[in-house]
Amino acid sequence: MPKNADIYDTVILGSGPAGLTAAIYAARSNCCPLLIHGQQPGGQLTTTTSIDNFPGFPEGIDGPELMQAMEDQARRFCTNFIEGEVTRVELQGSPFKIWMDDDCYQCRTLIIATGASPRMLGLDNEWDLYGRGVSVCATCDGFFYKEKEIVVVGGGDTAMEEASFLTRFAKKVTVVHRRDTLRASPPLEKRARENPKISFRWDTVVSAIHGDKTRGVHGVNLKNISSGKEEEFPCDGVFIAIGHTPNTSLFEGQLDMDTEGYLLTKNHTETKIAGVFAAGDVQDPHFRQAITAAGWGCMAALQAERYLEDLKD
Repeated sequence: MPKNADIYDTVILGSGPAGLTAAIYAARSNCCPLLIHGQQPGGQLTTTTSIDNFPGFPEGIDGPELMQAMEDQARRFCTNFIEGEVTRVELQGSPFKIWMDDDCYQCRTLIIATGASPRMLGLDNEWDLYGRGVSVCATCDGFFYKEKEIVVVGGGDTAMEEASFLTRFAKKVTVVHRRDTLRASPPLEKRARENPKISFRWDTVVSAIHGDKTRGVHGVNLKNISSGKEEEFPCDGVFIAIGHTPNTSLFEGQLDMDTEGYLLTKNHTETKIAGVFAAGDVQDPHFRQAITAAGWGCMAALQAERYLEDLKD
């Protein structure tokens, strides 16, 4: 366990692709980083059973296996790791202070890679079936649904993009939306409505998901909000597209955010506070891919290294 009196060159918050890539780059530049795992060690990918679109793995790789390999690589270059969750941060003045309950860690640069959490439906078994028919990412998982029938939940831009993308693989896509009109932008709505593979269920919610960890998803219950009528609806997968919540509550009042809570950055990963950088899904509401998160982590570590060099000069 590091001594609280130490001042680290770099502390990294989060252990997903962004945080671990930042750790690899920071450690290789002799910044001796400290990485705090956070609420979900390994990030969202630890709940993904198979990843086929991360470069370098032609046969695909399990999410937990990929994240463990990235952590092992960061450890090889002497990254320090701490298990636990940050409870508060103080970013007014250097060194920055990172608190885990009563323990305080100090640093000259801070890389925030705390990610974002998908908004789910609140159903009892949705996390049990996550990666086994329940997904929040069409570009990640769409390939596995060739000639399958899929339900997409949501009515915004993301839902229309997901539905349209999934028609490249699926036999049929049913969009389930709790209202009678979409919130999506007109071009995305037009594209979805004109796609012969996409149908809509209006004023409707998914009230249950049927399946198990062995067979995966095989159907849902659809409930009409207006009539209260409920029916079983067979399908092979459920894509939940109702948005993400960035994990940024720690930084409220200290860093600038957009209306959704994503950290605002300039010059790639710089926040409004010199020496504090943000990488990955915590500041990127658009792509949300493992490879793009890793790229942001690389940029943040390189910018932190240059900042430290300027401090020395």
